[in-house]
Amino acid sequence: MGKAPICTWICFLTLVFSHLELSDEADVIGAEGSISDGETLVSSLETFELGFFSPGKSRNRYLGIWYKSSPGAVVWVANRNNPIAEGKGVLTLSDTGNLLLNQTNTVVWSTNVSGAGNPMAQLLDTGNLVLKDNKSMPESYLWQSFEYPSDTLLPGMKIGWNLKTGEERYLTSWTSADDPSLGSFTYRLDKNGLPQLFIDRGSVKRYRTGPWNGIGFGGVPAVPNLFFKPIVISNENEVYHTYEPASKSITMRLWLNQSGYLQRLIWEQKSNEWDVLYSAPFDKCGSYGSCGVNSICS
Repeated sequence: MGKAPICTWICFLTLVFSHLELSDEADVIGAEGSISDGETLVSSLETFELGFFSPGKSRNRYLGIWYKSSPGAVVWVANRNNPIAEGKGVLTLSDTGNLLLNQTNTVVWSTNVSGAGNPMAQLLDTGNLVLKDNKSMPESYLWQSFEYPSDTLLPGMKIGWNLKTGEERYLTSWTSADDPSLGSFTYRLDKNGLPQLFIDRGSVKRYRTGPWNGIGFGGVPAVPNLFFKPIVISNENEVYHTYEPASKSITMRLWLNQSGYLQRLIWEQKSNEWDVLYSAPFDKCGSYGSCGVNSICS
């Protein structure tokens, strides 16, 4: 048998390495699959990436989701209060159907749901990490990161209340730029009466919108509605707030920063930067309780 032509081997190796590259950027973890520190999942349209990161000057490692085009814009953190040592983290999809984050055989975070017969974890282009039974319930989620918000509200995420279970979803700020653990500020929906949104610092209210009027929240600038549509759903099962961009070309996030300011941010592709559409409280008079007698700002 003669030697294979060099071009044949080149073509073969090209196909092999192309396959490896695609595998590295797959959006799925199958049963008993895993990713280690230094590896990532990338959503199908390469919008979001999941992997291990160290915030700011910290050397601690966290499992998080961020924009692939803007790695500093972390939108979700799994082990907020349980950092792991550098290079020691492994995310595994167990044969029982749970995502397990391990550090030297110690579980520091898990999804903790009932097992799936054919489990699969997938990072969607919405930024949602979902766990599902790919055989019996491929369109139904056993668990999803959207139900456990960090400090960022993405389009399609909900903050509000499950009226059947009493469960509340809300944003919580990071402690600092170097520490994503639960911080001092929360952004939540008041379900009593007409829905309103609040920024709280512990039990102290820092800011509130006006009531929902069917189109938007009172006191929030109307101009941003050119860029997104605010939504409130209220029925016997749940009451929640979400939003959707006015166009699929708009990349937007709502971020509760470490100082307790809520920022609506839009990605500017030309400059590769996040532009602040608005920030709340807007000024001193926008802070809760700052108006005195006759609504005079004090």
